[in-house]
Amino acid sequence: MIREFSSADILFIVSAVRWTLILSVIAFLGGAIGGLAVALARTAQGRLRRRIAAGFIQVFQGTPLLMQLFLVYFGLAVLGLPIDPLLAAAVALTLHASAYLGEIWRGAIEAVPPGQTEAAVALSLSYRDRMRHVVLPQAMRLATAPTVGFLVQLIKGTSLASIIGFTELTRAGQIINNATFKPFLVFGTVAALYFVLCWPLSLLARHMEARMRLAITR
Repeated sequence: MIREFSSADILFIVSAVRWTLILSVIAFLGGAIGGLAVALARTAQGRLRRRIAAGFIQVFQGTPLLMQLFLVYFGLAVLGLPIDPLLAAAVALTLHASAYLGEIWRGAIEAVPPGQTEAAVALSLSYRDRMRHVVLPQAMRLATAPTVGFLVQLIKGTSLASIIGFTELTRAGQIINNATFKPFLVFGTVAALYFVLCWPLSLLARHMEARMRLAITR
């Protein structure tokens, strides 16, 4: 039976924001670990590691996120593991984030002036010490703005987890819309909440880019 859209429905949708944030945090932290490994492999001296990392990036950047979610979700059943929407969404989004963050950070590492690495080599620093103390600190400053920008895209990308039954913000909207048949009000509320989550991060990324351009021109 169709009922009226009420304040209780709004509270239900708002309460689902926490699952969007939880999924975003899991995917971003996992993607940061994987992305750093991919970036280091992409800039390593060994050809095999560079090719494996490049292949990983091409696979996850060259296929839709929705297909990745489906493959992980149904792949769990093939492996005999319990089908859990949160686990499947977290794994798929982590792999997705690893590919994109790896490429962002690879570009930042390669943007560090070669003279910095040459000076570290002249000081007899090992590869690990060069990356830890010289290259990565500078690369992270260059990568901060695009990383925050990708986080915005990742938060919006969590909406696809609704397709595999994970009740985050978009799925909560679908549930309420099925009960009230008020799509404009329901999804307008969902869109407003996504805007509240993403707009401050977009402003932060824009501010960081402006500061970076200002620092370069000085």
